[in-house]
Amino acid sequence: MLGINSSNKNQNSNGGSVNLIGSGTKIVGDIHSNGDVRIDGHLIGNLITTGKFVLGANGVIEGNITSANADVSGEIKGSVNIKEMLLLKNTSKISGDIITGKLAIEPGAVFTGSCNMGAKVKNINAHSSEFNASKTA
Repeated sequence: MLGINSSNKNQNSNGGSVNLIGSGTKIVGDIHSNGDVRIDGHLIGNLITTGKFVLGANGVIEGNITSANADVSGEIKGSVNIKEMLLLKNTSKISGDIITGKLAIEPGAVFTGSCNMGAKVKNINAHSSEFNASKTA
């Protein structure tokens, strides 16, 4: 009994559960999770997780994503904000902007949008305003 309780405590202290949205499942609404999330179905809404996010090859998301790490094989229509590492597999399709610490793209992946990468992301609009102001002066 003691072993069972201590393993449950370890599971809860890691904040880690794995959440799976299976193929053929459609969810309309936002998902917030402290654990890892894998989606093989269809999500219409935003996804926010402090863990790792995986989008399967048949998965589709119409909304924004915020995660620590992500592996994408499916289709995303929205912005993607990944704190550490984003991996775009060869079957992935993203229509939206990406902000990430590190980016890996396999040949065959499709990405339409802008990408900001690195530890410090600069505000592009503020930078272009400074440039235009110095140009007119």
